[in-house]
Amino acid sequence: MANRLRNEISPYLLQHADNPVDWYPWGEEAFAAARAADKPILLSIGYSACHWCHVMAHESFEDPKIAAYINKHFIPVKVDREERPDVDDIYMQATLAFNRGQGGWPMTVFLTPDGHPFHAGTYYPPEPRYGMPSFRQVLEAVVDVFTNKRAEVEHTGRSLIAELSREFSSVAPAGSDLLTTDLLDDAADTFIRRADPVHGGLTREKPKFPNPVNLEFLLRFHHATGSEPALQVVLFTLRKMAEGGLYDQLGGGFHRYSVDERWLVPHFEKMLYDNALLARVYLHAYQISGDPFYREIVEDTLDYVLREMTSPAGGFYSAQDADSEGEEGKFYVWTLQEIREALDGVVGNLDALLVYWGVTEAGNFEGRNILHVADMLERVAVRHGVPVEQMREDVSAARTVLFTLRKRRVPPLRDEKILAAWNGMMLAALAEAARVLDRDDYRQAALRSAGFLLGEMSAPDGRLWRSHKDGVSKINAYLEDYAHVIDGLLELYMTTFEPRWFAAAQRLADHVLEHFRAEDGGFYDTSDDHEALVMRPRSVQDNVVPSGNAMIAYDLLRLTGWTAETRYEDAALGVYRALGAVLGEYPLAFGQMLIGLDFWLRRPVEVALVGDPAQPEIAAMLKVLREPYRPRAVVALSPGNAGPDAVPALLRTRTLRDGNPAAYVCENFVCAAPVTSAADLAAALNHRPRVRDAVPD
Repeated sequence: MANRLRNEISPYLLQHADNPVDWYPWGEEAFAAARAADKPILLSIGYSACHWCHVMAHESFEDPKIAAYINKHFIPVKVDREERPDVDDIYMQATLAFNRGQGGWPMTVFLTPDGHPFHAGTYYPPEPRYGMPSFRQVLEAVVDVFTNKRAEVEHTGRSLIAELSREFSSVAPAGSDLLTTDLLDDAADTFIRRADPVHGGLTREKPKFPNPVNLEFLLRFHHATGSEPALQVVLFTLRKMAEGGLYDQLGGGFHRYSVDERWLVPHFEKMLYDNALLARVYLHAYQISGDPFYREIVEDTLDYVLREMTSPAGGFYSAQDADSEGEEGKFYVWTLQEIREALDGVVGNLDALLVYWGVTEAGNFEGRNILHVADMLERVAVRHGVPVEQMREDVSAARTVLFTLRKRRVPPLRDEKILAAWNGMMLAALAEAARVLDRDDYRQAALRSAGFLLGEMSAPDGRLWRSHKDGVSKINAYLEDYAHVIDGLLELYMTTFEPRWFAAAQRLADHVLEHFRAEDGGFYDTSDDHEALVMRPRSVQDNVVPSGNAMIAYDLLRLTGWTAETRYEDAALGVYRALGAVLGEYPLAFGQMLIGLDFWLRRPVEVALVGDPAQPEIAAMLKVLREPYRPRAVVALSPGNAGPDAVPALLRTRTLRDGNPAAYVCENFVCAAPVTSAADLAAALNHRPRVRDAVPD
């Protein structure tokens, strides 16, 4: 019989709806049952694309004997960490505390009936191995301590939550002597020194994660200072990632991370957020370098998302699993024989292609081959006596054939849950790529995405929902949801210049100021009317995605450039004053905060265009603004003379010059004389503004 998860919309929870474990979803019903029965809560947190979550489910949660023991002695609760980042964050911090900084998913936490954690771990095997006790042994030990040492259990749980609450609510004030460009210089130097000169990446250790936010910071640092080492670290890393198994050589898109230091063997799940953030970094690398290689990766990645991760209504799905047919990576790997049979007669020199993709009889992953660029195409072509252009055509033809064959395989599970924050990231990527690459299909996809977020994922009062699936939206949106949707809407405004997108972004920002702001600076992850938990989380450190605090601070600084409203700037700088002392301690964890600090200290340039985009003069000016990498440009456009009520405020009272299109280049709303040609606009933009000394106390 199905358990209580059968009515949920999360694919991860629905995966467990037929377990013999009598799972509850997170909520008051579970806690009331725990209090009534005086049983501990077994909290299991995971996500649909998590390989080891599947392993533990098959080994333990589908085992009738284990399930019977759990049902007798616990109130079991399942949580999708992607739906409930607040719950995940709180209990991950507890797990890290119990395990000397070690944590992960599946997360297994034992709570008192009122939600206080007293023991935690991650994956537990069905039998003792790897130096770990069996899951049954852990369950029995927890029952024993809960029954016989109750006072100690209660004290442990309450003490830990009190300590975590202090850590979450504590601030790390930064004085004006810290928040300067010296901090940005030191952070960039740290990134460059830590970079792997052989394989790329911002660490030489394994596993390796892409870290797109930190790569983006280095691109901005290069743009501001001309630092060649910063640029080369990024370009080299992006090339090595795209040539490795981390990147799907046939279908496009990036897997989550590499288990080795070479980007060869990935953890095979594909996450929407990785592909959204990485697409923008590759786009910016293309703008700076002009190398079509980076453009190709952008387009292949976004085309993959539009092809495989887009709902009919315009939202974007969350993830694709690592497993298919019960095996990790099976969908993506090939034997030598499979490739020989598939490509026989398709390419001129199959041996050259096998060398290029690193395909061997032994394989590189459990006897099979993860396709990757094992050697330079030009070098392989020369060594095999194949013209370089013919080699390129062979690779293209082989990709088409293998991709077509791969579509006949059983695909990985797709998590069709739609999350506001991750959709905001993809909206931003598509909107920016649309204007830089002149791709109308990306523009149309971005428009549908924004319509979906402001329609299906918005409540009647205009507030956002966190999660959507099958026509149902639920859970109050978190700070990160608002921050990334605002960012996406601002990017869409700069692509379309339709005032409604800017107005929506400003409305959502005002909601954040009203409902998420902390008294001592910064923002909470949850709104002031969110479900009461054992503590109210406030995260400032980037994880696989930028922190909500860092992202909203960046949004507010950008809004200041369009509106000149100091309340936005004051709130953003409040994040830095309250929390900025951590930036110098471990900059790798605060890439997005560094990006925001760079934006403010180096001063954004505000550009107000007046004229119809169809006019050649305005089209030429837009090309000047869009083709180069201009990370600190805030751009608005009015098709004709703008009145005092124009949106955004940067446009107000801006007029044509003698009936001709004009561009007003401003700093802090103080504008130079308008220019009427693309050449003059380019010259004005190339003037670097005076750097601010520091964030004031």
